[in-house]
Parts: sequence; C-alpha cells; structure tokens
Amino acid sequence: MKTQVICARLAALPCTLTAACALSTSFILPTSALARSSSDSLAESTLAATVVTAARVQQPLTDVVADITIIDRDTIERSGAGALADVLARVPGIEFSRQGGPGANTEFYLRGADTRFTAVFIDGVRVDSQSGSGGASWAALPLAQVERVEVLRGPAGAIYGSDAVAGVVHIFTRKGEGGFAPHAGIGYGSHETRKVDSGFSGKNGAWDYSIGYAHEKSDGYDARTDAGHNRDIDGYRLESANARLGLKLNADHRLEATLLESRTDTQYDSSTSARNNANRKDDHALRRLRTAALNWQAKWNAAYSTQLTVSEGRDRYETQADRVSNSLSETKVRSYLLNNELRIGASLLTAALERREDELDSMSTPPLSKRRSQNAVGLGYGLKRDSHTLQLNARHDQDSEFGGKSTGSIAYAYALTPQWRATASLGSAFRAPTLYQRFHPTYGNAALRPETAFNKEVGIKFDNKTSSGGLTVYQNRLDNLIFFDIPANRYQSTARAQLEGATLSGSTRVSRINLRASFDWQKPRDLDTGKLLKLRARRHANIGADTSVGSWTLGGEVSLSGKRYNDANNTVKLGGYGLLNLYASTHLGQDWSLLARIDNVADRNYTSVLNYATPGRTAFIGLKWTPR
Repeated sequence: MKTQVICARLAALPCTLTAACALSTSFILPTSALARSSSDSLAESTLAATVVTAARVQQPLTDVVADITIIDRDTIERSGAGALADVLARVPGIEFSRQGGPGANTEFYLRGADTRFTAVFIDGVRVDSQSGSGGASWAALPLAQVERVEVLRGPAGAIYGSDAVAGVVHIFTRKGEGGFAPHAGIGYGSHETRKVDSGFSGKNGAWDYSIGYAHEKSDGYDARTDAGHNRDIDGYRLESANARLGLKLNADHRLEATLLESRTDTQYDSSTSARNNANRKDDHALRRLRTAALNWQAKWNAAYSTQLTVSEGRDRYETQADRVSNSLSETKVRSYLLNNELRIGASLLTAALERREDELDSMSTPPLSKRRSQNAVGLGYGLKRDSHTLQLNARHDQDSEFGGKSTGSIAYAYALTPQWRATASLGSAFRAPTLYQRFHPTYGNAALRPETAFNKEVGIKFDNKTSSGGLTVYQNRLDNLIFFDIPANRYQSTARAQLEGATLSGSTRVSRINLRASFDWQKPRDLDTGKLLKLRARRHANIGADTSVGSWTLGGEVSLSGKRYNDANNTVKLGGYGLLNLYASTHLGQDWSLLARIDNVADRNYTSVLNYATPGRTAFIGLKWTPR
C-alpha cells in the first residue's frame, strides 16, 4: 500500500522536475569526486584487477589506456534488469531502442554508432549476423548466464579486425571456482513475467566446471501503438543454458571448452499484416543463438605464452505468421585464433594469426547461400614505464571477396600525478559488408567495399582509490557507409557520417551513500545532409545512488534522454524523457536473498521508436538461493 502511494505521488511530479533534481544533485559533486564505482555501480569496477578486451590479452587495469567499463555479477543481480540491453543502457556512451518488450528487435548504439559497428563476443566467440545490415542479435543475448561484461569504447579494428568500429562488448559466462556451489532463483513481475534459473559450479582437483539453465516467460503488452494494428498482447519466452569445463593439465597448460545456447520466441505485430479484423496475423520472431569454443592456454616460460582458440557462433532468425514460416536466415561465424604474448621487462609484445569464416543461408527467392573467409595477422606492443603508458597495434585482414584491409592504432597515457592521468589515441577500423548486402539476388551489390572509420580522442582520468572518474572527448569519421538506396532498390556505399561527443562519468561515496553518474553529449550526423542520425539523442545521462540500511541495500537511478528523430530527414521528432527506477535487496539468513525493483516509477509515457509501445511502470520481485 505504501509503495502504491509513493508511486502515485511520484507520478504527479513533472518529468522536468525529476530530471532537474537529479542533475543538480550530480553537479554539486566536486571534480575530485568523479569516481570509479563500487561493486554496486555500473561504472568501472575497482574489484576488477585485470581486463581482457582492451588488447585481447589479460592486462592489469592500470596498464589500460582505452576507455573501458566493467560490469560484475553482483551489479547485474542488484540491477534486477530483465535483459542484457537494460543493464548496458546504464553504461556511459550507450543507447538502445526497442520495438516492444525485452524480446523484441533491439538496436544498440555505442557512441552514436549503429549496432553493426560494435563487435560482440561471448567467452571469446564472435557473435554476428550476415543477414541484413549485420550485427549481434541483442534480443537473443541471455542475461542469466552472464558473469561479467567488459565494454570497450572506441575503435579496435587493429586488434579485432572487422566490426569493431565503435567498440567491443565482451560477455563472460560463469566459471567454476572453489568448492561445489549450487544456485537457484525464481522471480515474478508485471505483465505476468516469470523467471526461474538454476545451476552449479565448482572446482575439483585439476577440473573446474560451471553449468546453468534459465527460463523466462512473459505475457507482455501490446507492442504497437499505431491505428489499425493487431490489438493483442505480445509476449515472449526465453530459454538459455551454458556449460564451461576447464582442465589444468599442469601449472603451465590449461584446456577449456565453453558452450552457450539461447532461444527466444517473441510475438510482434508486423506492419505488413492484414489490417482487417478477419485476417489478423499471429506474428512470431524466433531467434536461436549458439556459441561454442575450445581453448588451449600454454605458458612456455616466464616470458612467453600462447593461446589457441577454435570457435563457432551461430545466429538463426525466423519469422512466422500463424506459425507458418515466411522468412529464415542462419549465420555461422567460425574463427581460428593463435595469440602469442612475449613479456620483456616493462614491454609486452603480441602477435596474432586469425582466420574467420562466414556462412549465410537465407530463405529468399531464389535462396541465398554464400561463404567467405578472412585471414589476418596482428601485431601489438605495450609499454608501462614510470609515468608513461603506450599501446601500439597494427593488423592486416585479407578477405576472399574484396581483398586486403589494414588498420592501426596508437594510444598513450601520461600520469600527471599519482591520481591524475591524461590519455590520447588515434585508431582506424572497418566493417566488411554482409553477405546479404553483397549477394542478395534482388537487393545485393557485389561492388560494395568495407565501411571505414578513423577515430581521434583525448581524455583525463582521476583515481584516488575511493573516488575516480574521467572525461573523454572523441571524433570518429565514417566513410563508405552502406545504406539501402530506395530508387535503385539495392544497397549502396557512398554515405558518410561523423560521430563526435564527450562522455563524463564517475562515482564516489559521501557518508554512507554511493553516488554515480554519467553524462553524454554527442552529435552523430550525416555528413552529406548535416542531419542527426535517427534514434540517437544529442544528450543522455544516468544518475544513481545506493546505501545500506540495516541488512537492506536501497537504491535508485534516473535515466535521462533528450529528443531524437525517428527518420533520417529529422522530420519526426521523439520527445525527451526521464525515468526513475528504485530497487532494494536484502539477505534472508545465510543462503537466501531477496530483490525487489520498480522501473519507471512515475509511469511516464515515452517513445523509443515511433509506433511502438514502452512498458510503463513495472515491478519485479525475485528470490535467490546461494548456499555459503
């Protein structure tokens, strides 16, 4: 009853007042309080001593020049988020747009760049689609299996090859540590959302293991708002499972196998469905994501080590109307990676040989079945000495279809004081056109060349162990952008864009309250028209606070987004919005924990994509069992 009263009162507050209060709270923080977060935050974690994504090898966090955020499992669980996209939406530099609920089509924007310009990995396995414009299927990425996420902002083509134009998101599943450790959880929320998950992990002698399963189902809500659509509720179902098995052969050699599968069934209302009541269609989008990898890590001596990985990622997407298939495509991305590390004093040298094989099978007229491969060699040099940190990388990819592409990057950091560090970097990247874009029998264009990017950025970072933060200013120029030319009825690659902006983020602790905030000012625009790229706001921010009261952790967060345009011509404006979320968690005895969350407390009516609904106020409560 109290919660209803609070929600009702908050609903009466104007959105502008909510936003103003949140902003004023953040701006009164002194500059020295712009901080790296505690384990409760979605900013950079102080608990993460090493990262993998910045240079594709394990590095101390203090050796990393790149702009990176780390999200741990505790943060994910406290967030109460329904999907991985909802967790990442609170990370600096990231925006999402979604055509309905958690299982619906989801677009990911990192520093204003489209979905296809972020390389996504699960346990080192590349996740991508060669259908349409490409990119990871964010709606199919399961949250329950995730142990940790590393988000790298900025081009990394010289390390990862194609796709890493705006950055990299690397998802890690649970790994067995310590003794046998089971876990289980259940949850219930708005729209009849039900969740269950279970699993176990541990270590026994030379073996370590982790197995998990999760099931989620929701009745959902009516996904569309335009007149004449099918007025039904559009629910979803998601099942996911993962397994990770490691064997330590001896002190210097380790074998590991990983497997993950996720399946989603999402109802939606097709814009092409019949509009009269007698011919309503029951539309479903079926996604299946599978990743598998075998990995061998070898340390030959104190200075030299290697890693050999064979992996495959599969992305299958099908649409059905009244359970009859009307489109189907499947992508397979196989990778073979040999990575070498040589440490000489304060220097780290890396050399990588990588082969990538893409396959696309699509139900079109006539059917499309194409293959291609890329062979690459990459070199890297890192140095950490006194106040100086340097990272150099170069890579050459040879594609079986369009030939060679070279990329490079240089990043430098200088410690002004023990607490302050200045950074600067230059880097190039590219995205190869998808097999669908080049070879579709009707829309394809075999003459398409890779989309290219060149990024410049500078930053300043502060860290005094209890408070930290930073400011990064960037400019990323994109050329040969691929788009669908309606008059020509096929894909072309003559567009240009520029992504420029600044990200300010940090956190600190004031008395018993943890504070965190991130602000993004950006101008992602089409260089030919001068218009803003669609569905991206010029300004967006996230502000959060949490504290402990007895055995409870209480927290809240505000998400703010400025106006956006739904079209490339900037004629259809979507208004800005501010959302307030509240959460609370506590331990019930030694082995049980309880989480409660209310999103969009004020029940604000806002639009992410024109003609698609957003969920309004939602609540969720979960119970978790983790024996200690």
